[in-house]
Amino acid sequence: MHTIQDGTRPRPPVAGSLGYLLLNLPVGIAGFVAVVTLAAVGLGTAVVWAGVPVLALLLLGTRAAARFERARAHALLGTYIATPYRPLPATGWRARWRARLLDGATWRDLGYFVLLFPVATAEFVILVTCWSAGLALTALPIYAPADSDLFGAPVQTLPWAAVGLLVLALSRTVTRAMGAAHARFVRLVLGPGPRARRLAESESDSLAPVA
Repeated sequence: MHTIQDGTRPRPPVAGSLGYLLLNLPVGIAGFVAVVTLAAVGLGTAVVWAGVPVLALLLLGTRAAARFERARAHALLGTYIATPYRPLPATGWRARWRARLLDGATWRDLGYFVLLFPVATAEFVILVTCWSAGLALTALPIYAPADSDLFGAPVQTLPWAAVGLLVLALSRTVTRAMGAAHARFVRLVLGPGPRARRLAESESDSLAPVA
């Protein structure tokens, strides 16, 4: 049996992971606010049909934003995520909208931007805490007052600087691990669903050469 994997195991670079994870917070805030606002307005006014265009904008905008997220994960985390959407009918706007609504990937896109906000907040707090603590301790011999009662002479701050280097090394490892974990999260939610993967595995097995 052949296993179809959506790309390779995530091994993001440290710099790419750091940039990606820090950007997650503004992206998460914008996505959460947009989804919640448009959904509330659209559902609240759908009874008079005024909310239908708003809900349509929500679905199309979420799909476009999800494509941007896949591209961002590929560019910064080095993680390719296949497009999960089912093909749309060639003709008929009703059939095309029905296909979008019945596509599970559409609803996973919405769920991703709801979940991204709390996930990004936790990631941001962890990253800022680790890196700021490490940098502050490492640079302590430079900015600590010479007559400080807390740290003493500058030479006495060198052990703290050594601790800061250890914290920076740990921050590097944590950043890369968080980048890999988030890459798996994006792949799980924004990639092909379980049904699509099973179909791909079935097709691969049927095309495999017989020994």
